[in-house]
Amino acid sequence: MVKSNKEKVAVKQGERLHKILAEAGLGSRRTCEALIQAGRVTIDGRCVVEMGQVVNPDTCKIFCDGEPIKKQKKVYYLLNKPRGYVCTNDDASRGFRVIDLLRSVDQRIYTIGRLDKESEGLILLTNDGELANLLSHPRYGIEKRYMAEVKGRIRDDTLETLRQGMWFSDGKMVPSSVKVIHRRYRTSTLEIVLREGKNREIRRILAKTGHNVISLKRVKIGHLRAESSLKSGKYRPLLVSEIKRLYMQATSCKIRTPHKPKQRDGKKGLIKTRRSHLSKMPNRLGKRRNDANKRSKTK
Repeated sequence: MVKSNKEKVAVKQGERLHKILAEAGLGSRRTCEALIQAGRVTIDGRCVVEMGQVVNPDTCKIFCDGEPIKKQKKVYYLLNKPRGYVCTNDDASRGFRVIDLLRSVDQRIYTIGRLDKESEGLILLTNDGELANLLSHPRYGIEKRYMAEVKGRIRDDTLETLRQGMWFSDGKMVPSSVKVIHRRYRTSTLEIVLREGKNREIRRILAKTGHNVISLKRVKIGHLRAESSLKSGKYRPLLVSEIKRLYMQATSCKIRTPHKPKQRDGKKGLIKTRRSHLSKMPNRLGKRRNDANKRSKTK
């Protein structure tokens, strides 16, 4: 890819600090912003907490938690997460970590989004902060599909409630779609699609309807589907074509806010409105004058 003149100038002058950290595999851009604000990043021995810092990585010494920051080769993996593993890079976390399932990977990678400890299924791991931001940010709304087995026989009115969404303390949760796969006496199986996944969203909305989740599995991320060859706990690198398609899907399905019509500008708009209103009214005054002239002539 040929860089534009603006991009070449930007490289010479430097790049934003949070972008450099993301490209070094420290997390998504939002995660890197949190690292900066926490005072864990230094530039040439000076602690930096202000956002928007522009740094030249070739001339400046950048450290995070005392470790030097270097650009890494970008890597991408698709993992079939088993139950009992947590999606965190924190060494102090209790239990098994998802990243420990990937062996012989030199880069510092992290999960894109999260699956809770008791959930299983597809999850992406990378050190590409740009892709992580596109796939995890609610604004872009890439599709993620789940299979949920719940307690009880789910009714049609409950399905409609789920489709309409529910309010919680952190906002309204509305699945993109909810479909019944199996409906039995004691259990039901649902296919649920999310575009703006909040923390434990599926478990919370189902629990609110009285149908607690028995098992939850993510079976699709964008165009990536669960494969029979990808057993639980196994992973594979993404193909170049798959990476490009993820970028395309994330940018094409960006959720747009409803367009608000512009308000008319002060007096000018008010005058225009009045004139248009008056133009539609019958000219009653002119009609009265004509009638008065006709009467005077007859006299």
